[in-house]
Amino acid sequence: MENCSFSLDTAFHALADSTRRAVISRLMKGPGPVKELAEPFDMGLPAFLKHLRVLEESGLIATEKSGRVRTCRIRPKHLSEAETWLSEQRALWQAGADRLATYVENQMTEDDDE
Repeated sequence: MENCSFSLDTAFHALADSTRRAVISRLMKGPGPVKELAEPFDMGLPAFLKHLRVLEESGLIATEKSGRVRTCRIRPKHLSEAETWLSEQRALWQAGADRLATYVENQMTEDDDE
């Protein structure tokens, strides 16, 4: 199932679960068959497939079936869109922290001058 629309909401919902984050980390190394991806997890295949469905519906991964093997791959464009948003937020927070540090340093300098 190819996801036509990408939403940061669904991407971050998908990434909120540690199992799904582990799957994403594994897929960063390259595509993998569902059976291989499911091996490290202590859950049944139906439960694992639900995790894959959430990742696929979020647009972070794509799956394709060849014969009896379903293979998953990362969709880098959608993952980078989430990363871009996080980078923008980090820059805003860093700028605020820098302004606060400057303010505190100025206040301490003024207190020393008195």
